[in-house]
Amino acid sequence: MIGLEKGKVKLAEYDENWPFEFENEKNAIQRVIQKNEIAIEHIGSTSVKELCAKPIIDILIGIEHFDDGFDIAPKLEAIGYEYKGENGIPGRHYFAKGNPRTHHIHIVELGSDFWKEHLLFRNYLRNNPEARFQYSKLKKELALQYERDREKYTDSKAEFIRNTINKAKKSKTKEMKGKLN
Repeated sequence: MIGLEKGKVKLAEYDENWPFEFENEKNAIQRVIQKNEIAIEHIGSTSVKELCAKPIIDILIGIEHFDDGFDIAPKLEAIGYEYKGENGIPGRHYFAKGNPRTHHIHIVELGSDFWKEHLLFRNYLRNNPEARFQYSKLKKELALQYERDREKYTDSKAEFIRNTINKAKKSKTKEMKGKLN
């Protein structure tokens, strides 16, 4: 099951269908965009097995130039997405789909901090059961506390996310140094 009313926080246990939902949407996006120089990734908690999540599929699209997103926007609108501009995050084109919300798209430049950090965070959680457990626990506590205030819920996760990204960067640096030795 996917979908959530705007502004609400309701978590669902991991659903084995989420990767399939992502793949279906990725295929639809690729059909309408018809560009080879984009990358499409499943991000957010629905992309991490064993992690509870708001049942909304988050999709990250990497493009070469930010302005290319303006050409992509009408194509995504044609398949049901609402374009919301940068929506408070400079350098990102943001889209939402569904009522209740079922999908979010974030379009950024490949290699941007947004691109790198979202993939680092996702991959770190995928590969670290303890971090995944701690994040799930935090999310459940915050969902109870901020059930009707998604902004507070999101803001309250920021420190954990930032710390996890820093751990992922350090881990990646150690890995690279190990390959050089």
